[in-house]
Amino acid sequence: MINNRTVLAMEQKTLHIWIWIYNDRMYKAVSCPAEGTITIFDDADHILIKRTGLSPSQIKKIEFVLETAGKQHINGQGPYNLL
Repeated sequence: MINNRTVLAMEQKTLHIWIWIYNDRMYKAVSCPAEGTITIFDDADHILIKRTGLSPSQIKKIEFVLETAGKQHINGQGPYNLL
C-alpha cells in the first residue's frame, strides 16, 4: 500500500525497491535507510518479512545481497529473475 509517507520517501529518493520472480511468484523488497526498515512482500502484497531498527550498515549489507543475487542471475547462475 502506498501512502503519503511512502510517496515522500520516494520523492526524496530514500526508498529502494527490488522486484524479482521466484518459483513463478513475484516478490518485492523495499528498504528505507532513513527509517532503518526493510520489508519483503509477496505477489499479493502480503508482508513476509519486516525488519525495523536496522543500522545503515546492516541495510547496506542486505541491499548488497539483493544486488549480488540479481547480478548472478544476469550471468546465468542465480536462483531468480531480477526485474
